[in-house]
Amino acid sequence: MKTFTLLTFFKLFMAFSVYAQGQTLNKIKKRIYTTKRLVKKPIIDGKINEDAWGVVEWSSDFVEKNPDEGTPPAYQTMFKVMYDAKFLYIAIRAFDDEPELIQQRLSRRDGFAGDRVNVIIDSYHDKRTAFVFTITAAGVKGEEFSSQNGGSWDDSWNPIWFTDAHVDDKGWTAEMKIPFSQLRFGKAKEQIWGFNINRTIFRLQERSLWQRIPNDQAGFISEAGELHGLINLKPQKQLEIQPFAVVQYDTYEPEIGNPYRDGNDFKVNGGLDAKIGITNDLTLDLTVNPDFGQVEADPGAIALDGFQIFFREQRPFFVENRNIFDFEFANGRDNLFYSRRIGRNPHRSANLVDGEFAKEPLNSRILGAAKFSGKTKEGWSIGVLESVTANEFSEIRQTDGTTRKEIVEPLTNYFVGRIQKDFNERNSFIGAMFTATNRNLDGNFNELHKAAYTGGLDFNHNWKNREYYLDGNIILSHVTGSKEAIEDTQRSITRLFQRTDATHVSVDPTRTSLTGTGGRIEVGKAGGGDWRYNTGFIWRSPELELNDVGFLRNTDEMIQFVNLSYLWQVPTETYRNMRVSAEELTEYDFQGNLNRIRFEGSANINWINNADTRIGIGANFKRFSNSFLRGGPRWRIANSRYVFASFSSDRSKLFSYNFRYLNVHSDENVLSRNRYTIGFVYQPTDALNISFENELEITKDKSQYVTETSFGNQARYILGKITNVEFSSTLRFTYSINPNFSIQFYGQPFISRGRYSDLNFVNNPVAASFNDRVNLYSNNQISYNQTSESFLVDENTDNNTDYTFSNPDFSFTQLQTNLVVRWEYIPGSELFLVWARGSSGFQDVNDSLTESISRQVFDAPAQDTFLIKATYRFVR
Repeated sequence: MKTFTLLTFFKLFMAFSVYAQGQTLNKIKKRIYTTKRLVKKPIIDGKINEDAWGVVEWSSDFVEKNPDEGTPPAYQTMFKVMYDAKFLYIAIRAFDDEPELIQQRLSRRDGFAGDRVNVIIDSYHDKRTAFVFTITAAGVKGEEFSSQNGGSWDDSWNPIWFTDAHVDDKGWTAEMKIPFSQLRFGKAKEQIWGFNINRTIFRLQERSLWQRIPNDQAGFISEAGELHGLINLKPQKQLEIQPFAVVQYDTYEPEIGNPYRDGNDFKVNGGLDAKIGITNDLTLDLTVNPDFGQVEADPGAIALDGFQIFFREQRPFFVENRNIFDFEFANGRDNLFYSRRIGRNPHRSANLVDGEFAKEPLNSRILGAAKFSGKTKEGWSIGVLESVTANEFSEIRQTDGTTRKEIVEPLTNYFVGRIQKDFNERNSFIGAMFTATNRNLDGNFNELHKAAYTGGLDFNHNWKNREYYLDGNIILSHVTGSKEAIEDTQRSITRLFQRTDATHVSVDPTRTSLTGTGGRIEVGKAGGGDWRYNTGFIWRSPELELNDVGFLRNTDEMIQFVNLSYLWQVPTETYRNMRVSAEELTEYDFQGNLNRIRFEGSANINWINNADTRIGIGANFKRFSNSFLRGGPRWRIANSRYVFASFSSDRSKLFSYNFRYLNVHSDENVLSRNRYTIGFVYQPTDALNISFENELEITKDKSQYVTETSFGNQARYILGKITNVEFSSTLRFTYSINPNFSIQFYGQPFISRGRYSDLNFVNNPVAASFNDRVNLYSNNQISYNQTSESFLVDENTDNNTDYTFSNPDFSFTQLQTNLVVRWEYIPGSELFLVWARGSSGFQDVNDSLTESISRQVFDAPAQDTFLIKATYRFVR
């Protein structure tokens, strides 16, 4: 069946490729704007009322991009570009016959709300990356670094530049002054840059471009127009130094007898960030003793399947330019580099005896970190990151009043290197990545890897005007350590080599290293006409390990996939655009077992009133899991079907709303899941934005894993029927006094409650019927001990307890709030005032959700953090 599936879909792919050969895309002529050197400098106030702008001509004739591509926009836009030795100057006139309807929404920097214009500058002229400068009609600025030919937009880039906007009776105007030191370009008599301008009329949800790019054209940056006339520019090396100081005060519930939890803590901290232009193409970023006190808390989550949870990076040093180090090698979140590993919580906790107390570090201190990154004119992209985290110790107050220190995390060095090279007229690239994690174990920490290395190669090739592509990568990992560390790795949830029915893997307690591979190969059609499709293959070998500085959820799988879509790109009286898609996926393990077949169909519709609808249906067949029993034999998962739907109203309105729904239902009613999400965004004034979202998920699963024990010399895998209810409510508001001064609030209560019944044990894990896979405990086989809060099992009913296990019921609640006042008092320099309040704990499982949340929010002791952080950016 495996061969039949691959051959069948390969033939389908080739058939569609032949069909598509007749759909040749008409190449759009490149537009060219020729700038000139200015005579005198304009004042950047957004009004364009000075003679200084008279040295260059206006350019216009924008073409609509969305919703009706290729037609004239509702209102035209004009611009001018001029320059001097150090700056690029841009003037924009955005016409509008109804200036009172122009959306002047205030937000924080990079808010991208309201009417706005994006200036897109491909100064490398590599046709894959661009610097994007945005100004809104309210004067809010934003910046992004676009990569992957417009496939990735990173708004963490925050250069220093100057801009302003002004609304008048003809529409609105804007002026920009962009330092060449913030751009990257090579040496040349005349610079030729990729250049485009995008205008968004927010109330109409209309986009128009200076350089037309048809919707069926693959790529975005590569299709931009060109900026000529930049003569004898001298590259400007960037030098920015930003020291910071932090004062922090924490209050919390005091713990009687614990000298480390007396009710409050006071801290003063300082550090330094710097950007140094090694050349105009390459920049060195440094951070010494970084502080992340103003970072928003992670959302609440519970992992019932035992796997680690992926949390997004929010720390500024690692967020900025993260695209350079991105290497997603397969599907999902798996990546060679997961920056949350750097500065993680310590691997150990203090080892205490009765009467002792410990002061334990929450995270590993980052002593210093450096990033070297950039792109040369010859098409080389380079990224190097080096970071060192400190030895971390718990301070322990002993029963005699003396103290001792106990190491809980070793000194660790992290290295990441990334390189890519463009060729074939920028239609192709080949790249490589290498990571290294080295720990100074010093004869301790036998449970940790001493060293971990990963390497990867990736490539991308586009042809026929980028309509077709071939994309792929291959990775290799190698970890070394003590016998104990490597055995732990073999037994971890990601691998589970101890599986009793596996013939291709087994635990070898003598090994001191593991080496694995993974990768992806994909070919498809990305542009031209209305058809899109791809097919590919993904693999993760059983011994692959990335989790020292990367992210890897599971291994031992091979996946074949096919996706097919048809697009309706010309608006009608009913919709703006529409897409219908079909997907097929087949999954095997390295033993050759078929573990899943999945089919899915979906449709996305953007209605004429700018509302969006997404609906879909799917099914899973022949599904098995090698990890379900946490080291036990392979487990058959009941065939399931699912439907999903979502709707969101026009986001340009002052009030918009959305809802999402997911339903999963399996054979024999083994599993049912319903997830409901509803939220809204309200903009009562230009200065205030409020969003509120509630999510409720109800899962009933007869086969929820509980624990493993033994009955005589037989393993017993205990399962139960769980009724799991999760609820979260997320409130955010932003009040912007002006583009540089804002107040933001984030708050989220979260609860996950699980109640178990119908406890059972596994009988035949791969039987066709669920009733044959498990044996339900009878009333005379199982009893509950209130004192020990555990179940006692007399499986053979001989009036003797054969084994016990703890009551798995739980009710976890969490509250996270964060209030941040931010003031950018001069460009690049900021003052933060932060109040964070949080608490978490377990409530009575018999209480209702509202009672549990109420107790956590109003009654449970919480920790409050008050923080002041000031930065000052020195720029040369």
